[in-house]
Amino acid sequence: MHFHDCFVRGCDASLLLNATSGQSPEKNAVPNQTLRGFDFIDRVKSLLEAECPGVVSCADILTLIARDSVVVIGGPFWNVPTGRRDGVISNVSEANANIPSPFSNFTTLLRLFNNQGLDSKDLVLLSGAHTIGLSHCPAFSRRLYNSSGPGGVDPTLDSEYASNLKANKCRNPNDNTTKVEMDPGSRNTFDLSYYTLLTKRRGLFNSDAALTTNSTSLALINQLLSNPLKFFYAEFAKSMEKMGRINVKTGSEGGLTE
Repeated sequence: MHFHDCFVRGCDASLLLNATSGQSPEKNAVPNQTLRGFDFIDRVKSLLEAECPGVVSCADILTLIARDSVVVIGGPFWNVPTGRRDGVISNVSEANANIPSPFSNFTTLLRLFNNQGLDSKDLVLLSGAHTIGLSHCPAFSRRLYNSSGPGGVDPTLDSEYASNLKANKCRNPNDNTTKVEMDPGSRNTFDLSYYTLLTKRRGLFNSDAALTTNSTSLALINQLLSNPLKFFYAEFAKSMEKMGRINVKTGSEGGLTE
């Protein structure tokens, strides 16, 4: 959720805003349809407002929760400077245009990251959060049913993995409810397994597989896999800190959402 927020008008919690004056908000965008946790954010905000009204922004809450949700499962800690202000504009078209799609190729991914001041290293590292990710079939089912390989399977996807997905997860191309682990067997552990899967052609999304199609990003993946886990943790933390500073609103900018 933090990632989806920061890629549209910066890390300002505009993702949380509801429709106003006929304007469809970011949360209605296609990439945001399966996001979870809005109610949890609301509960945290309510508790904070009861203790210190008008002090803590939703933007800070979203950023802190992103960090703490990784830490609580044993992942890395990173510094989160506070003092962000909340955005007051939320536009569905901006979200659709700026948030990377699971169908994106490497060129598109890098362009969208570059637009936010991030580079190929950040792209590889932040994608590592998929180690604890869940997806729904529509985000990748075309790789199983509507591609150029035998049986409609994407030829860049490991055939055994594809067969398992078709037999046990997304049994038909119209399934839009089944949840699938992006890092099977390791979803509750913040580790390097996601990158190992990429090297075995078992990245779930097109955008995951795309990371192995570029020599620079593939070299970064291999570097992560050849180093201790703490190296990934340190580098991931740096990229999260960097992303958390995208177009932050402070001072008289924005406001404080109640």
